[in-house]
Amino acid sequence: MKMLPPTYIEGFHDLEAVQKMEYRPLGKTGLIVSKLSLGGGTLGCHYGTFDENEAIEAIRQGIKQGINYIDTAPWYGQGRSETVLGKALKGIPREAYYIATKVGRYKLNYENMFDFSKEKTRNSLKKSLELLGLDYVDVIQVHDIEFAPNLDIVITQTLPELSTQVAEGKAKFIGITGYPVSVLKKCIEQSNIKIASVLTYTRYTLIDNTLTEYIPFFKEHNIAIINAGLPCMGLLTNKGPPVWHPSSDNMKKICAEAVACCKDHNVELAKLAVWYSLQCEDIATSLVGIQNLKELNINLDAVRNGISEKEKTVLQEIRKK
Repeated sequence: MKMLPPTYIEGFHDLEAVQKMEYRPLGKTGLIVSKLSLGGGTLGCHYGTFDENEAIEAIRQGIKQGINYIDTAPWYGQGRSETVLGKALKGIPREAYYIATKVGRYKLNYENMFDFSKEKTRNSLKKSLELLGLDYVDVIQVHDIEFAPNLDIVITQTLPELSTQVAEGKAKFIGITGYPVSVLKKCIEQSNIKIASVLTYTRYTLIDNTLTEYIPFFKEHNIAIINAGLPCMGLLTNKGPPVWHPSSDNMKKICAEAVACCKDHNVELAKLAVWYSLQCEDIATSLVGIQNLKELNINLDAVRNGISEKEKTVLQEIRKK
């Protein structure tokens, strides 16, 4: 019989579903995480409105069916994501999941968006634990370190404060996140704080494979790689990107052509994008934002059953173009 993850709880989980999920070590933390994990970005305000009760049900079902890693942040909806997750996790055994949140990025307006100071870091984690209704998080991450006034602040203030929080039992491991993978590498090289994981987004996808270049470095340092934004923040979906999407007009045009091709064949581009990104063996887990049961089931299907021959043909066609 397939080995069950340490998070498996008899009587709570759907045993058959858990056996169909693939699990991988999160670097050297000892945590064994599901290949597909729940990203909390879509539970904020950046990805349109959603029904909170539906989202809560999808989170609960996702955990029951073997997803055991959840990622969120105070910035996602000014705490809304953490609040929704707090409601969803109520009554679920704490041993059934791992959860990560972040510090460093807060307000929606750019002038007050970032604060990497020790005091704010300490207060932020305290607030996150209150909203989540938890005593500790498994991973605490510095959010988008490239936006710090300089990397020294992250290295001399934020990370040491997180190390103190770990010593106090408020978190178990420390991670860093960001878009330029080079900055994550630089931070690891310069910090004497033990960093367990890196999270980057849209960097191992159908349109960007930057992450590949840095995988050997992270592996050498026993650092877990978490990949987010597999559908490129809506760019690789049949629905298309939100209006604020920062990509170039040319990139939007190319992706719109891929969408048209998928629609012609009655195929969902997001499923192809998720499946493609999940194929990288060196990534510990991939975060996917899920707002309802329909989205949950599409993503679980991609993990369990892969994609059909028809979908593979369409994927081949759009990659070639």
